This record gives sequence, structure tokens and C-alpha cells, in this order.
Amino acid sequence: MGRSETRTRLRTLLAGLLAVLLTLLTGGCSAWSGRVTDVGAIGGTRVEGGTATMALPPAAGPNWIFPIGAPGYLASYNGALQNLLYPPLYQPVRKGGTLTMDNPRNLAEPPRYGDGGTTVTVTLKKGYTWSDGTPVTTGDVKFWFDLIKDNKKEWGGYSPGLLPDNVRRFETVDDRTFRLRLDRAYNPAWFTANQLGQNVVPLPRHAWNPRNESPRKTFARLLGHAKRLSAFATDPLWKTVSGPWKIERWSTSGQVSLVPNRRYTGPDKPHLDRVVFKPFTTADSEFNVLRSGGVDYGYIPPSVMAQAGRFKERGYRVDPWEGWAITYIVLNLNHPTTGPMLRQTYLRQALQYLIDQRSIARVVWHGTAAPTRGPIPAGLLARDPYPYDPARARRLLAAHGWRERGGVLRCVRPGTGPDACGKGIRDGQRLKLSLLSQSGSTETSNQMQEIKSSYDRAGIALDIRQQPLNTVLGTTVPCKRTEPLCSAWELGFFGTAGSWYFQPAPSGEQLFATGAPSNMGNWSDPRADELIKATEYSGDPAAMRRYGEYVARQVPVLWTPNPAYQVSVIRNDLRGIDQNPTLTLAPQDWYFVKADKKAGRG
Repeated sequence: MGRSETRTRLRTLLAGLLAVLLTLLTGGCSAWSGRVTDVGAIGGTRVEGGTATMALPPAAGPNWIFPIGAPGYLASYNGALQNLLYPPLYQPVRKGGTLTMDNPRNLAEPPRYGDGGTTVTVTLKKGYTWSDGTPVTTGDVKFWFDLIKDNKKEWGGYSPGLLPDNVRRFETVDDRTFRLRLDRAYNPAWFTANQLGQNVVPLPRHAWNPRNESPRKTFARLLGHAKRLSAFATDPLWKTVSGPWKIERWSTSGQVSLVPNRRYTGPDKPHLDRVVFKPFTTADSEFNVLRSGGVDYGYIPPSVMAQAGRFKERGYRVDPWEGWAITYIVLNLNHPTTGPMLRQTYLRQALQYLIDQRSIARVVWHGTAAPTRGPIPAGLLARDPYPYDPARARRLLAAHGWRERGGVLRCVRPGTGPDACGKGIRDGQRLKLSLLSQSGSTETSNQMQEIKSSYDRAGIALDIRQQPLNTVLGTTVPCKRTEPLCSAWELGFFGTAGSWYFQPAPSGEQLFATGAPSNMGNWSDPRADELIKATEYSGDPAAMRRYGEYVARQVPVLWTPNPAYQVSVIRNDLRGIDQNPTLTLAPQDWYFVKADKKAGRG
């Protein structure tokens, strides 16, 4: 696939996802421009059984199994695997040309809203059971709700004012039906997609809390089990599941092997005997194994896109997996030394003007990335507020009291006036920054070197350290200025495959609201909080645009090119794969085919 074709697909993706958003916010189904990757693979007869091996992203390994995610453990592959063992009530799915929450895999019937949008009633579907034969009931949902309610600050999905804060009362109607009485009226499409969807997960109360302990005591015990990575495959706690798969092996290196849950009662029982998720230290090492036939579902680095034709000749199909995502460098505004600098809007603007997103996307990512313009996918924003402009960046810095000495900018006008460096910045302080970036990707390394070169030319010193993705995610977490962890990082990047993948409505309650769980840089802006709330309450698409445009101008993070999640390479005889833009997986739908016998042969 050539660069121009890839760019066209990215533009088509964004246009289609704009329609997704508009119809979601008005309460309908949503147009979707994607396609199932089976297109181009025809013929063959389905066979049952076999093992399919899927490559994990470079320098990334699943390390969290507990369906209540903790800060630092929110990687997409963790959530994707959890959903196969403990499915949420609702998951987005692609249906032909539509992305919808009406998924046949859902554990519940469509939610019913009443009382002007202040109540929502949910009924579980009949017949779902845990792997030990116990029915899945309302009590299992209430068990989840009590855990997050009493331990919300330890939940990585907690945003102040939203779940569980926005539920005044959880009412159990019967064993299969519950009702949430909300604190106000919400846009039903937003609430279904971003509150019920992916968040609400029935948990096996009978197996995880047989002594009926308090939610706090139970959560602490479960958290202890969740931190024992080496015991995920053997711990009896994780053997009671409701999804189509159960754990066979889970190594500390991140390789995970799942086998069918033979007592699964859902509609999509697995066809394969086993699915293996295989980690790699680098994209190059994965590419070498892929070329030798060591994985069935892998990816190629953008730098070797020219070799895509060779894989097609050898019986593979190649398809970029584009996501509903944005990509950025996080800024730790609470760092004791650099925090005062990064809290200056003018300085963040200057840093953004020095990132040549278009050239990086074209040259470094070989056309498989597109510029990020702000806090919502680029197709929803009219323009880039900070296009590459080194001269403007230098003028901004000079106007606020920065002068170059010894090749590095230093503050020569400390203070808080309109032409001063800003509050907390010392006289003579150097404009020097340290970036913790994920390892394993040549493209990411080259992108960071390009940004470093641009900063160097402007007199900004940038030191780059590379670590595996899980290390970066575990380090770049929200922190208070007095906490030792806040001194451990200044800038962070974990976006080789995209930094943040949205639920269907790309509102900012988890990312840029004050105190949000994934607001890694500790950014806070009252006006942004107001605009985020407006997206939750209103079905007007203009509310999302106003939020996006305002936060894009404030630069709470540094926007960088948004790459495809991966350029997938899949064996032609492995079918049933649908590359969902929200990065969910459904290997229960995968199957192998054998070649059809030619006419005239026995």
C-alpha cells in the first residue's frame, strides 16, 4: 500500500468517524467507513480448531488482569484481554457500515432511559453464567458498583463527578434488572457509550467475596492478587470467568495463551483451540519472526511498507488498523523544577510550534500517520492552531524574557508580568527538558530525534530516555507536587501505536478534566471543565467542537502525529478478524479455512 493510498484511507477514516460522532450525539446509529480485514481473502472452507498467534506491540506486555483498572495499567492490550475473560455489559461493534453499541455480544438488553434522562434501567440477557455454572445476576453488577464506589480513587477509570459520583442510587429490581437514579439528566447516547459502555463489568461476587466482606477490604484483597503477575494463570481467583476465553498461560514476559471457556453461554463461542498473544522487544524483532511465519497475525513497521507486496505474494493480506485516537507528549505540570515552565501557556505554544507534524508524518512514519490537532480526532477540528513555525516560537520565547546563552535559552526577566518568564521560574534558569519515551520502535526514536533537533536549533535542551512501554506507563501517572514520583519524569511519550483510544464519543472527561484518571500531566482549567460537561449533557455536536477547539489552543500536552495502531499482516487462511477502531478484540470469531477442492478432483 503506497503513501498516497494510506493518507487517503486516513482521511476517509476521519470523515467516517465524524459521522459516527454526529449520530451518536443525536442518539442514532453511526456511519462507519472501515472494513473487515477479511476483504480480499476469499474461498476456503471453515475448519474448527487450531492455534492463532497474534503479535503484541513492541516493548509491551499485558500486566493487569483485574477488570477494575489501576493508574499505570491502562494500556489498551490490558483492557482488550480483560474483556475476553470478563466482558462489560456493553461494547461498541462494527456492523457493516455502522459503529453501534447494539452489539449481539452485550450481556444486557439496550438501556431504557426515563424521567427526562435522570434514570436508566438495564436488564441482563437470559442464560449468561459464570464458568462454574453460577448465573450472572444483578448482584454481580452491584458488586462491581460497590467496589468502585468505595475505592474510586484507586480506580483508573474514575473521573470526579462521573461514575460512581453521578449515581444517586443503585436499585436492584430483580435478579436480572437494575436501575440507576442519576444526579441529573444526561445525553443518553453519551451515557450509554462512555459510562455504561466498557465501564460496567459484572464480577463474580460468589467467587470473589464468599465471606461478604466490606467493599474496601475486598478491593484491597483483590488488588493484592492483581499485582501478582506471575500467578495470573494459576491463581484460582481468575479461573471464574464469564467470557468466551479463560487463561491457559500468562508469563511475566507478557506472553498470554487463552483457551475456550467450554461453559461459555454467549452467542459467539470460539472456533479456535487456542489464541496466543506474543510480545516482542522491538518492531524489528517482530518483523523477523513474521517473515519466518512465526506469527499468524502481526504487523510491519512503517519503514518497510515497500515490502508489503512480498507478504501478499506469500499468502498474507496487509491492512492498516486505524484507530479512533489522538497522540501526544504528556507534560508534567507538577514537576518541582520544570513544572513552573510547563505551566506557562506561551511556552507550551512555543514547544508546539517547533514540532513539524506534517514532515514527521510523511518522512518518519512513511505516510501511515496524520497530524493530531487537539484533544479530539483531527477530522473533528477545522484547523491546526499551531502549525510548524520556528520563527514564531522564537518570538514568543523572546517576548517573555528568554535569551540564548551558551547555546541554551535562559530566563533573563523573571517575574509574572506580561513580558516576563512567569511565576516560579528563576533568574537564569535554563530551558532544559527531559523526555521519557517508550522503546522498541524505530519510528518513535526517529520522531523524538527530529523533535530534539528542532528544539536544539531554538535553544531548548531536550534529553531523551527510552524505556519499555509498561515502564513509561507506570511512571507517567498523575501526581502531587510533594510526591517523590513527581520528580521522576518531566515529559512522557507512550504513543507509538497512538496515545489515547476513545470510546465512541471522544469527550474529555477521562483525559483533560481536572483530576481525571488519565490526566497524566495534572492539567486543570475551569473553562475546559465547563466545556467537557457540556458534551456530557448536550446532544449538540457543536458542544464537542467548542471543547476541542478551546483545549487545542491551550496545549495541555504536545500534539504529535497520530499513527495507525499498526499495519497488520494476516494470513489469508485466518478469517473472522474485524479491526475495531476502539481496539477491542474478538478472537472467538476467528477461524481457519482449508482450501476448497478444485472441480473435477476427488
